[in-house]
Amino acid sequence: MKKVLIAGHTGLVGSALTHRLETQHAGLMPVVLGTKVDYRDPVMTQQIIGEIVPDAIVICAGRVGGISDNIHRPADYVYDNAIIQANIIKAAHAHNVSKLIALGSSCIYPRECEQPMIESALLSGPYEPTNRAYAVAKTLGIEMCRAYRKQYLNNFYAIMPPNLFGANDNFREHQSHAVAALLRKVYEAEDGDTIEIWGDGSPRREFMHVDDLASAIEFCLLNVDAWHCEPHGFINAGSGEDMSIAELAETIIQISGKNLKMRFNTDHPSGMPRKMMDSSKMQALGWRNEISLRYGLVATWEWMQEHWHEDFVRK
Repeated sequence: MKKVLIAGHTGLVGSALTHRLETQHAGLMPVVLGTKVDYRDPVMTQQIIGEIVPDAIVICAGRVGGISDNIHRPADYVYDNAIIQANIIKAAHAHNVSKLIALGSSCIYPRECEQPMIESALLSGPYEPTNRAYAVAKTLGIEMCRAYRKQYLNNFYAIMPPNLFGANDNFREHQSHAVAALLRKVYEAEDGDTIEIWGDGSPRREFMHVDDLASAIEFCLLNVDAWHCEPHGFINAGSGEDMSIAELAETIIQISGKNLKMRFNTDHPSGMPRKMMDSSKMQALGWRNEISLRYGLVATWEWMQEHWHEDFVRK
């Protein structure tokens, strides 16, 4: 059994990945820590990784949120994400960890990027202004993996997922991403209510259920090394399925069975016009997602109905 340290194992991606590795019996054993680790602390990070000496590390830890939180807290987003990645990557190198996978985001691509977005498009144009700080930090994580690979031959690289959703998502107002925010609004609305949606509803986003990303990470732990990701230092892992924010809201309303109306608030930004990744490189290696967007939304809606009033739900 290879020991896999999942940094950020209680979050959306970390919890899904932990569950998958525990149940798939693929020879990968997630290390579940009994104490909370602040990976912004370099001493604590070095100590934890030195004590565990994992065979692999997956960086799921980080500060994530929607447009509102990114706009109002850019310093937190750039610092926390940059320092977490830097501390873990440095410690992984110091303790000779065999493989490290950093979790990125499709936000790294330029605002006016040609669609679908391919790995070589990184840094080919300006970032989307509403999440530039977060995108810069995630780009730094990619560059750190590339740099340690080049200088020390470390087997470090990054995976870029699209917009994620699923069980254990963050549904808190002003912190949640598009799917979680709309799920909460629809869940809390009464028949006949009108829900507000930021922007004009036209931006298109590629969405993927978090269990598919857990599948992709497991596949990479078993089959993908840094040399597969050269020269860019990362690889796209998406669903290839997108829809507009308006279509997403309509779909969630339909799933809920409620009679609701939508009001688009154009005083707020809409964000990047479209984000659809080209994941052909990952597919050529042998991985594809399995969960359709609608099926994933139904499953997440049902999870909310079952667990919404429990204390562990971030709402």
